Amino acid sequence: MSHGQSSDNKPPKRFPLMLDKVSSQAGGNRSRSSPAAVQREVLRPQAHLHQVEQDRRRHTVPQGVGLDSMPVRLRMVERLRADGITHMAVLEAFARMPRHLFVDTALVNQAYEDTSLPIGLGQTISKPSVVGTMLQLLCARPGLTQPHVDLARPLGACLEVGTGCGYQAALLSLLARHVVSIERLRDLHLKARSNLDVIRQHVPTWQDVRLVYGDGMVGHAPQAPYDTIIAAAGGSALPQAWLDQLAPGGRLIAPMEDARGQGQVLTVVDRLPDGSLQHTRAGAVLFVPLKSGIT
Repeated sequence: MSHGQSSDNKPPKRFPLMLDKVSSQAGGNRSRSSPAAVQREVLRPQAHLHQVEQDRRRHTVPQGVGLDSMPVRLRMVERLRADGITHMAVLEAFARMPRHLFVDTALVNQAYEDTSLPIGLGQTISKPSVVGTMLQLLCARPGLTQPHVDLARPLGACLEVGTGCGYQAALLSLLARHVVSIERLRDLHLKARSNLDVIRQHVPTWQDVRLVYGDGMVGHAPQAPYDTIIAAAGGSALPQAWLDQLAPGGRLIAPMEDARGQGQVLTVVDRLPDGSLQHTRAGAVLFVPLKSGIT
């Protein structure tokens, strides 16, 4: 090629090409002047590296083993709904309360499965479906028909016997005006107190629970009567103290040994307006034994 040749007659330079000249379509039979070629997406060979960096940053931020997200809890809520839990306040309580914060680290990946899990000292955190059934039954107590009742807090004044790790007490706090929860095992009482301290940081407007270290079989007379009483342990008979501390229009739910020797049944006791007690059954359950004293 002579030095006097016009630049218009120079053969096109093939390499190196600028990045914005490279088409996303492979092959060499493309028309450089075609409008379609101009509109094609520019190849960005390192785009996947940007995605890798985003993934790295996302996984270096603590995510509670992926369980802090609302969708995880909502999947559990949908299973509860499918199992017959339809009370909206109960479902909302399960959606708000992070169950994985009450479960030991080794079991945290099972936190939102419908299963009971060990929490130490021979005790367990109950299955969500069992807890949901009991809460829904409590929310149907006879006294709800009274005009002064706050339907946003259908459990009113609530007593829980058997705090355990504190998860059920935390759910109760979203459904009651105030909650008193008794635990006879000191180590579990302290564990629940620690767990609820953590919950204060995670659940806005969470209502505190009064935790009592003591014998649950005697209830807690200083704040009686209670509109609702729920027990997480079962015996052969209901303690008289529980019945005495149940308010008119109130409801008590507890597992009891079946008189026919066929395991435990969930027992519902309503105190009617005339002061009489009405007993009904709500299905077979399996809870730890009810014991007296403290340890």
